[in-house]
Amino acid sequence: MTSRWTVLVDRDDLTETAVLHDELPELSDCEVLLRVRRVGLTANNATYGVVGDRLGYWNFFPAGGPGQGVIPVWGFADVVDSTLDALPTGTRVFGYLPMASHLVVRARLTSSGFADTADHRAGLPGAYNSYLVTSKDPAYDPAEEDLQALYRPLFLTSFLLADRLVDNDFFGARTVVLSSASSKTAFGTAQCLRGTGVQLVGLTSPRNVEFTEGLGLYDTVLPYDTAVDVEPSAYLDFSGSAEVRSALHDRLGADLVKDVSIGATHQAPSQDRRAEFFFAPDQLRKRTADWGHDGFARRFGEAWREFTARAGDRVGVAHHSGPDGLVDVWRAVVRGEADPATADVVTF
Repeated sequence: MTSRWTVLVDRDDLTETAVLHDELPELSDCEVLLRVRRVGLTANNATYGVVGDRLGYWNFFPAGGPGQGVIPVWGFADVVDSTLDALPTGTRVFGYLPMASHLVVRARLTSSGFADTADHRAGLPGAYNSYLVTSKDPAYDPAEEDLQALYRPLFLTSFLLADRLVDNDFFGARTVVLSSASSKTAFGTAQCLRGTGVQLVGLTSPRNVEFTEGLGLYDTVLPYDTAVDVEPSAYLDFSGSAEVRSALHDRLGADLVKDVSIGATHQAPSQDRRAEFFFAPDQLRKRTADWGHDGFARRFGEAWREFTARAGDRVGVAHHSGPDGLVDVWRAVVRGEADPATADVVTF
């Protein structure tokens, strides 16, 4: 019997962790055992914990006792045992994974890989239940696994968020203000919005101003305590800071025409009714219906290739290993101690 480890997180205090060691179950029909190999860890994963009850993120990988949960991450895994001939041992996949060494999935084959149809994932967004077999993924490059593990899920959110703004003519805004402008999802969004006719203002902490300016993606970069010019603006909130949101509403008044909450790096989901929460799978469903699967894949692929051509020069990659390395990075991310100039990849 194969053993596994799982990092459990306290739902009420995300910095509190425990490592559970247990035995894997025997595989049933249509089940596949994945060995997690390489994952990226960013502030986006902290958001999964902050809004986990609200949006069901704790339901993807149930484990542990009362008050505990498993944070989802994105990355690569290998098939190490399988009941399906189409998914033999050695098959490498990309998708939504637990902070754990292994994952058992009940696989339904698709044209690009498979979907996990386990009972506990029924009703959860299909975008998170789908896994790409790397040999069938035209965007896969084995030399860029770090970039894919780190950026691909974040950039998908960036792409869809920018698309929603463009699709709605920016809700009448002439300026788009982005908080946590040094974060990967924020600057991915900024890249997608370059050349669309709006001014891009990045808000960040004073220590990150130089790095954020160096990205070359924002028209203006301001520390949080600096006033934003009054004109019709949309606010993209990647931080979840109630103080920053209130200051912008006080400053801009009716000229703040749209307030969108995306992230929650301050560890508190927004309860402000003035903010609309952006849920990427909703826009994904809309655009898949509008463009078809192939049309969406083509548009995203073009944007992704442009992004990856520059991403490696913007942020360095720090490598970590094993459950201890994973826990150390996780705590740093939750505490806001992560360096925006460095991205963290963990291998097992």
